[in-house]
Amino acid sequence: VATNTAGNAVWLSFLFAALIAMLTGLSYAELSSMYPRDGAEYEYTKHFFGRRFALVVGLMIVLSGVVSSATVALGFAEYFRALFQTPILLMAIGLIALCSWVNYHGIKESAKLNIFFTAVETLGLVIIIFLGLKHLGSVDYFDMPYGFIGVLRASALVFFAYMGFEAIVTLTEETKNAKRNISKAIILSVIITSLIYVLVALSAVSILDWQSLGSSSAPMADVAAASMGPIAFIILGIIALFSTANTVLIQSVTSSRIVYGMACDSALPKMLRRVSCSRNTPLFAIIAVGLVMVLFSFIKDIELVANITTLFLFITFATINVTVIVLRYKAPKVKRPFRIPVNIGKFQVLAFLGAISSLILLYFAFTNILQILA
Repeated sequence: VATNTAGNAVWLSFLFAALIAMLTGLSYAELSSMYPRDGAEYEYTKHFFGRRFALVVGLMIVLSGVVSSATVALGFAEYFRALFQTPILLMAIGLIALCSWVNYHGIKESAKLNIFFTAVETLGLVIIIFLGLKHLGSVDYFDMPYGFIGVLRASALVFFAYMGFEAIVTLTEETKNAKRNISKAIILSVIITSLIYVLVALSAVSILDWQSLGSSSAPMADVAAASMGPIAFIILGIIALFSTANTVLIQSVTSSRIVYGMACDSALPKMLRRVSCSRNTPLFAIIAVGLVMVLFSFIKDIELVANITTLFLFITFATINVTVIVLRYKAPKVKRPFRIPVNIGKFQVLAFLGAISSLILLYFAFTNILQILA
């Protein structure tokens, strides 16, 4: 869909989104090293903005995770329909239920499945990159049908693909040596995904024109089919099923942990902090998150739901970056095992740039929503 506004320059949209992800990822890394708790964004903003505003931020990040899961579940259903002619809504709800069950079963089981799904997903992206190598240079990669504004609008949408790096902090209490390892995981995840996404975008527009990509319901499968024939569509379609299922699983785990962390701090009903006696997982938080995912899946419009997700994200990211800046003055004595570089005195330059860039994309996400609803 992003190619409809960015054209062949969609790779620039991914690059700009990657820059914002890195700036904000650094802020998350510093905050997670200061306050290693599952409450994540709620826990960080509470120390400056207070509990009420922190509750709003916590709910926004939960909603962004939940809404994104509904979006991706619909994407899963689209690929499933392309392969097997099944009802979209039924398959989306079925995937959400399955991922919720795995989440309930345990963090180790979820992690093992996540590793397998990620390996399959990476294989699919590598195939697209490989297929595009012989086509590189065949198009004008700076062809922008709506100018640089179109590229920025697309950035607000494709940022959806970078969701996940911020979710790492929600597993702090279940991570060994969290103060060190969480920071490294955030930074490495942003760097690796940024490189892969930019290369995939360049390959995709080299193989298939941007207009066809923008109108496709299964773009990566169509890219493979254009290069290798119908069998490639089936292979990439199946890989896409693993990829989308993986995203829903991750968001189910992380969103339920944020809800659990907020409930433990009495910001949400006590029932949501109840843990399963047999599985030692936050049962009621998992159920609540799964039900809200199902609710948003009824919207069905993937582009609209994706933009709603990024709208919540950019508000949260701007707040996180501002929190880093303020805590440098308000809590200078709190230990920071990871500290963001580039400072003017106590003022954090990169966090400031992260806040500004988040607000810029917030504006474009809002205009995207208005255009869809118009």
